[in-house]
Amino acid sequence: MKTIHHTPGNAHAPPIERLMKPIQHFIHTETSGGILLLIATVAALIWANSPWGAAYAHLWQIPFRVGAGDFVIDKALILWINDGLMAIFFFVVGLEIKREIQMGELSSLKQASLPIAAAIGGMVIPAAFYMLVNAGGEGAGGWGIPMATDIAFALGVLALLGNRVPLSIKIFLTALAIVDDMGAVLVIALFYTAQISWGSLAIGALFLVALLIINRLGVRAVLPYLLLGVGLWVAFLKSGVHATIAGVLLAMTIPGRPRIDAVQFETRIGELLSLFRLGTPKPADAALSEEQQVAVHEMGQACLRVESPMHRLEHGLHPWVMFLIIPVFALANAGVQISGGNISETLFHPVSLGIILGLFAGKQLGITLFSWLAVRLGLAEMPEGVTWRHIYGTACLGGIGFTMSLFIANLGFPDSALLDVSKIGILIASLISGILGWIILMKPQGRA
Repeated sequence: MKTIHHTPGNAHAPPIERLMKPIQHFIHTETSGGILLLIATVAALIWANSPWGAAYAHLWQIPFRVGAGDFVIDKALILWINDGLMAIFFFVVGLEIKREIQMGELSSLKQASLPIAAAIGGMVIPAAFYMLVNAGGEGAGGWGIPMATDIAFALGVLALLGNRVPLSIKIFLTALAIVDDMGAVLVIALFYTAQISWGSLAIGALFLVALLIINRLGVRAVLPYLLLGVGLWVAFLKSGVHATIAGVLLAMTIPGRPRIDAVQFETRIGELLSLFRLGTPKPADAALSEEQQVAVHEMGQACLRVESPMHRLEHGLHPWVMFLIIPVFALANAGVQISGGNISETLFHPVSLGIILGLFAGKQLGITLFSWLAVRLGLAEMPEGVTWRHIYGTACLGGIGFTMSLFIANLGFPDSALLDVSKIGILIASLISGILGWIILMKPQGRA
């Protein structure tokens, strides 16, 4: 998401703006989310393996109660993070999916064919590789873990490479990750769902219908959607279908079209600028005239009307997701105790071996092979300036599963010793996939 920033000159900027400038620059740097995610992961591993490891484990099990009377939600802190904060993460994912389908790389079949084919290969082959070593075993339920790609980490690596990779490959990876997220959402909804409470699901359906109705009525205020969205989330939380799915469904109901188009906006702003100039001339430090205040207010309203609620929410929530929710999720979930006595046994456990095989080898093979088949069969075209080395390097980066893989691991192995085994597999596979992808894409353009 590109953002235009204007900072007044240092001579006229208030002290707080000069102090905040480095922080703002960090927040708007593409690699920043990946850096914080890495810091949170390392912190979780160090904390879990330190003398304070018991405190780490205890912290996330502290009960947290919300509600009154008979209506109470009482869950451990780790579940508020995984079911609550991650619902906001999935809401933003849903907004990104909707934007890409409406006006982005997935808006036309020609544009979408290559990333769709690549994403399908990057989900099917890793799951098959995992099942090669886990079919019929106690870890068979973790087949969805190596299907995921962590877009924050993967795009962070691409950002570090700068102009060594063409812009089109960054667009390809983004679209691939979006389709991958769609697949992950379907897998979670269909295969990682507990026993269903049909009554709660029916209540959730009523909330969803209400959201669709206010969308069709042309409601553009965000508050009604968020209030109904909370009801939808609670209903799904009680239904057995994972609560994060409510975030995606809510995103699909948020209006994606602005109230006025660009031409109407430009015309209206021109009229208001003329009105502003007609206001009584004042000294530079004087307050605006009444006519000018009216013009400024109307300009603000025009800006709201030209920006869709979908874009406004995505733009507003994205920093919170990247710089708070995902790092907190990593801090709470990446901590696993590693001892010299069990590391070799853990590495060769069918679950960790299947995850490493799926993320590292399966992603490379699946994304590259299905991309090649799509181009070979005439279903898709290679983006301008992109070579097969770029596709293969991107396929390696696709093996960085991390956030979504950890999330699915929690669903596949709740309260199980296999959860720690899967975490180690995810961490190792993501690390070696990121390093290999970076090495391949670092090569100069003239070399294959």
